[in-house]
Amino acid sequence: MNAADQAQSLAFAHILASTGRVVRNYFPGASINLSPWRDDPETRYWREDETLDLAFHFPGWSPRLECRSLLIQLKVDQNDKSSLPRLIGIVMRGMTFDGERWRLATIGTWEATGTHLPQPSAMNKLKAICRDLFDLFP
Repeated sequence: MNAADQAQSLAFAHILASTGRVVRNYFPGASINLSPWRDDPETRYWREDETLDLAFHFPGWSPRLECRSLLIQLKVDQNDKSSLPRLIGIVMRGMTFDGERWRLATIGTWEATGTHLPQPSAMNKLKAICRDLFDLFP
């Protein structure tokens, strides 16, 4: 689900803004998109209420990341709708116009998979972003 659709309280809007700040600390040139998905019937059919999806677009091709955009899906558990969700996992995808080039999930060994993996220094930044995001959520 688009992260922007979930910002229904000031506290939730603050945590989404902080998520953007975390990523931009590592990739200052990236611009944030809190609504990466189109609002059409086909997309709504695949909607996952337990994820917060946001994207970060680079001003051009990022050779270190091997992509033009990062799609970040925050898997959350929100039993109590009045409180902030609990972060239970993260899936990051490196995207181009051709689709997904790599994927990093915070399950198991946190190893990236895909056809064009980021350089090791960029992979370290991506993992640091994941650790910072886990620290950010209550």
